[in-house]
Amino acid sequence: MKNDLEIKFGSVIYDKINTVRMSEQERQVAINAMRDADAIVDAILWISNKIEQFASSLFLKPSIKH
Repeated sequence: MKNDLEIKFGSVIYDKINTVRMSEQERQVAINAMRDADAIVDAILWISNKIEQFASSLFLKPSIKH
């Protein structure tokens, strides 16, 4: 699981969490907060992509066939 988190969050951010002096419980809270933030960003990006797709199909001009 630790390797999965390191790959998911990037080694730089994960290394920063490991270098800060904190208890294991606080470290887990920080990792959970990063995971939650990542999920929120993914959801926002997904929603914005869906809105963009919907808007492009809504305002798409019909093609003129020759």
